[in-house]
Amino acid sequence: MDIILLERIGGLGSIGDVVTVKDGYARNFLLPQKKALRANEANKQVFEANRDKLEAENAEKRTAAEQQGTKVEGTEIVLIRAASNAGQLYGSVNVRDVAAGLADKGHDIDKKQVIMGAPIKTIGMFEVTIRLHPEVEVAIKANVARSEDEAELQSQGVDILKAAFEEEHGEAVGFTEELDPDRELGELPAAEGEEAAEEAPAEEAAADEGEETSEG
Repeated sequence: MDIILLERIGGLGSIGDVVTVKDGYARNFLLPQKKALRANEANKQVFEANRDKLEAENAEKRTAAEQQGTKVEGTEIVLIRAASNAGQLYGSVNVRDVAAGLADKGHDIDKKQVIMGAPIKTIGMFEVTIRLHPEVEVAIKANVARSEDEAELQSQGVDILKAAFEEEHGEAVGFTEELDPDRELGELPAAEGEEAAEEAPAEEAAADEGEETSEG
């Protein structure tokens, strides 16, 4: 379906552009949300007659979004959730949770403005995009933790899970000897090979002695 964009749409174009999209995308999203018009002759004339007004309104909204963005950008929200020792949440953090966290900080953000590729399912620090306008996006931090103390440590840059693992297990134990890169697979190290070679004659001598005794 050919449509006229009434605002900038990422991956499609800017206000006034005529583009082709899938029918379902147009009918289910772009047209109902008033982000576009069907690109027929009547709508093209209506758009051109109102182009200046639409562009002025868009510029005004963009300016307001930029002003709001200066206040929202970099905001850190703390979300306390139950999680396993491995850091897996018993549930997840979604766009509604992020919007609520920002509201607690005094920012009026609709959940539709929160852009997340997928819900958050582990504790940690996460960057989340907030789209305040089709041309204005800012980033905030979601600090997901099991307690306020953990959240404070994460805010300071501490990796909670890594710190807990090191505290429980200490430093990882590595190999105590260097691996000879020229050694064939399954071949004993030189020292072990020499010891085995020394033991072999002794075993053979003992076997020979046993045979002589049985013959006698």
